[in-house]
Amino acid sequence: MLHVILHNPKIPQNTGNIGRMCAVLGARLHLVHPLGFAITDAKLKRSGMDYWKSLDVAHHADWEAFKRSPLAPPAGRIWLFTTKSRTCFWDAKFERGDGLLFGSEDCGCPESVHADICERRVKIPHLADSLRSLNLSTSAGIAAYEAARRILASEGAKLEFGKNFF
Repeated sequence: MLHVILHNPKIPQNTGNIGRMCAVLGARLHLVHPLGFAITDAKLKRSGMDYWKSLDVAHHADWEAFKRSPLAPPAGRIWLFTTKSRTCFWDAKFERGDGLLFGSEDCGCPESVHADICERRVKIPHLADSLRSLNLSTSAGIAAYEAARRILASEGAKLEFGKNFF
């Protein structure tokens, strides 16, 4: 199983869209609180549509609670996607069970999280440093599908549409 981890997301539409993507991909979504919205927010439900009821979602009170959770991926298998890295995510060696961690839309992950994941920080490449970053849900989609593609290829697996490949 692939894990998508959102640390303190602020925009319900992004989280809803990422939840929908996780449901379609068969990935578990981890929401590390606090959230910038109520989980009952209409914008979250609208963007996640009826896919939310099929979603494997885990809520964690904070980063420390996430790290202790039996539902979380192992600490050494979490990739932090950040604009602060100089390592391209194309160089990451994704494995089944990995976690893809994304910080909040306005400020990313706090330094304490960076310290926990210092060896596995990666960046999605973009044209110029003056163009800061992509939208959170776009980044999560790029990362999750690239990780899934590489994991399946490394296992010699073939994608069968309509079947859960994680």
